[in-house]
Amino acid sequence: MIPCLVLMFLLWISKPNPCCAELYFKRTSGDQPKQILQHFPVNDGKLLNRQKRGWMWNQFFLLEEYTGLDYQYVGKLHSDQDKGDGSLKYILSGDGAGTLFVIDERTGDIHATRRIDREEKAFYTLRAQAINRRTGRPVEPESEFVIKIHDINDNEPTFLEHIYTASVPEMSDVGTFVVQVTAADADDPSYGNSAKVIYSILQGQPYFSVEPETGIIRTALPNMNREIREHYQVVIQAKDMGGQMGGLSGTTTVNITLTDVNDNPPRFTQNTYHLSVSESSPTGSAVGHIKAVDADIGRNAEVRYRITDGDEMNMFDITTERATQDGVITIRKRLDYESKRLYTLKLEAENTHVDPHFHYLGPFKDTATVKISVEDADEPPIFGRPSYMFKVHEDIELGTIIGTVMARDPDTISSPIRFSLDRHTDLDRIFNIHSGNGSIYTAKPLDREISQWHNLSIIATEINNPKQTTRATVYILILDVNDNAPQFAMFYDTFVCENARPGQLIQTISAVDKDEPPGGQKFFFSLASVNPNFTVQDNEDNTARILTRRNGFNRHEINSYLLPVVISDNDYPIQSSTGTLTIRVCTCDNQGNMQSCSAEALLLPAGLSTGALIAILLCIIILLLIVVLFAALKRQRKKEPLVLSKEDIRDNIVSYNDEGGGEEDTQAFDIGTLRNPGAMDDKKHRRDIIPENLLLPRRTASVPDNTDVRDFINQRLKEHDNDPTAPPYDSLATYAYEGNDSIAESLSSLESSTTEGDQNYEYLKEWGPRFNKLAEMYGNGESDKDS
Repeated sequence: MIPCLVLMFLLWISKPNPCCAELYFKRTSGDQPKQILQHFPVNDGKLLNRQKRGWMWNQFFLLEEYTGLDYQYVGKLHSDQDKGDGSLKYILSGDGAGTLFVIDERTGDIHATRRIDREEKAFYTLRAQAINRRTGRPVEPESEFVIKIHDINDNEPTFLEHIYTASVPEMSDVGTFVVQVTAADADDPSYGNSAKVIYSILQGQPYFSVEPETGIIRTALPNMNREIREHYQVVIQAKDMGGQMGGLSGTTTVNITLTDVNDNPPRFTQNTYHLSVSESSPTGSAVGHIKAVDADIGRNAEVRYRITDGDEMNMFDITTERATQDGVITIRKRLDYESKRLYTLKLEAENTHVDPHFHYLGPFKDTATVKISVEDADEPPIFGRPSYMFKVHEDIELGTIIGTVMARDPDTISSPIRFSLDRHTDLDRIFNIHSGNGSIYTAKPLDREISQWHNLSIIATEINNPKQTTRATVYILILDVNDNAPQFAMFYDTFVCENARPGQLIQTISAVDKDEPPGGQKFFFSLASVNPNFTVQDNEDNTARILTRRNGFNRHEINSYLLPVVISDNDYPIQSSTGTLTIRVCTCDNQGNMQSCSAEALLLPAGLSTGALIAILLCIIILLLIVVLFAALKRQRKKEPLVLSKEDIRDNIVSYNDEGGGEEDTQAFDIGTLRNPGAMDDKKHRRDIIPENLLLPRRTASVPDNTDVRDFINQRLKEHDNDPTAPPYDSLATYAYEGNDSIAESLSSLESSTTEGDQNYEYLKEWGPRFNKLAEMYGNGESDKDS
């Protein structure tokens, strides 16, 4: 086929091929072609002169994908100025000149150096020129020509996507659009059928089909059911050359999924379900689950359950569990095994979203029967009423029964009941209850004025099973009895003027009563006895007026009067009390305003009771006692002893190398010891000598009173220097008292005439191993000196 194409190409290029309407070619006689150009352009309405050109080329044609070993011949350039003597030179420039295309500069032959792919570049634009080889000047104007690449069918169709994904509703009609696939061919669509693609289905029949020209995939079978098969894989082929033999082809895969539609009604898995529940189950608890199976998925499988029959008492309820689409039966009211032991319910399940296109498939609902058995359980006692209310008068005797509560065991096998009272509701223990019959009686007197209502919690417990208990509330209302006498409503500060007239009002009084009679309070006021000075007039509105019966009151004769007033109520039994008014006699002005009263009255201001005065007096006495005790303690402070023991004098040393500051220095010792030597306790044992080896204490001559300090110190120094049984025992507080300016000179035994060599310390070895080191220090004088 390729030689035929080459031959056709050679024949085509040997013929005159006009470029456009303004160009034509004319071959001269002889072997050398001569091309003549006649050009008649019009520029701005002016006629242009024709310019004769010796040569010009339009275009060459070259087949792509050349497979020969030699360079592929493209064509030949030739100028009519070429005499064949080699004086002309042909030059090629433009796309691919010198690399892809080369020209023989003597003959003008053009060759392609390698295989060319039209899909990379469809044509090349080049420029040719003939110049004089010797002078280098052009003999022809530069001319442009095109090398066009002829297409061959060397590219197969390629789909835009390697794998397509599509979906279509199940039960769709035949011919329903699914998806469109597209394949592209890189060959030249304007040359032959190399780029004409035809689609066909290789896999997926008979379920789907494809349109050959467009690549649209459609359903090919009716009533495809997702519940039977959900996924399909279809293979589509695209072939060029119009699908004829010899054309190239490519394939792609289309994954098609059937989407769900509501074409299946819910169906119960069984006609009758059996469930059981304990009668003690609380309301709201689940009895059991039932399920209506729907082959659809998603919202098409959503089911709504309802009870259609058998629940006349509204004992149960059913809801849908969203996650599983189960029907959950729950208890709406408390169950009682003794009342009813079996319930038969009729349930219905239906889709919540129904597609009207599939009504012809039948009703999208189903029914089933559920039998619920109630199981017996040990139930707590049941009171006859959830709460009780009793009324009782506050004056009843102790032990009187107020009321009785009743409770029973609802189980088939009844258990005896024991009653008790929750003491948290009766902290004062005013009531008791009989544990056997539930009778409530009083244990303490009742007082309505303290508490009118009592709310008790009664507990009923099964004797055979103490864990089973029930509570009931008992409300007790205390009824009023007239057991309180009326009293003055307030404290009255009453006075009468010295210049008062007979019948003058000096005070209006009223009364109060803790009782509350049904008809309201009614008080009566009167005097306990006839009083010549004052009288009481009842206003009959629970108030009364105190009036004078004479004039001539004198505060210097009698500064106050006591007036007993009797107050009575009108309830049964009648209660009365006597209140005493203290009426002071005061001087008043002409308008009756008080100016001054007696001294006694002024010392006792209104509202200050005798108890308050006693309390104030006690506080004053306590404060005085505290002051006296504090003063006594200051006077009884203990004096420090004038003479301290040897241990105390020694313990008072601050520094063993401190010689003191003279008589003025008293910081390192207690000067009182030196000035009171007679207070020394000579009977105290020395702490640096073992008790059993100590000699009996030596009684020294008593120092007379007012002995000089220096004589005392010298005496003590002499005693210690002449004592062979004691080691040096210096106390700077005692023996170094001289200070810087002391005339007593040095008092230390270390500087006395007696040296340590005069004393024998061998007895220290007899005290035991703990005193060996001390014996070596004081007993071996020679070794110490040598060291």
